[in-house]
Amino acid sequence: MSLKMNRWNIPDWLEKAVCERDKFCIYCGIDFNVPNSSRGMRPSWEHIINDAKIVTIENIARCCISCNASKGQKILADWLQSNYCKRKAITEQSIAAVARAALSGYRS
Repeated sequence: MSLKMNRWNIPDWLEKAVCERDKFCIYCGIDFNVPNSSRGMRPSWEHIINDAKIVTIENIARCCISCNASKGQKILADWLQSNYCKRKAITEQSIAAVARAALSGYRS
């Protein structure tokens, strides 16, 4: 039995679970259920820890294209100090629980 994968090598069962969990951008909180005309406000796949080999429910998330483009390959803790995050009031306390958990893992 082969697993179906999306083009980012995320198995279909994980994609479904993440979509159920992440109805909002895990960083800025944009609601993905509200139709957005802006491309930057649409959902994209995010590896919270920038390692494509970590394909787990704890590391795969959905964030808006704008946050994803801003974060890029930056370490989450470093990105949270960026001007982008300051401008959008994105802080360690405001991000989704899945991202906070990954962030606390950096410090373990």
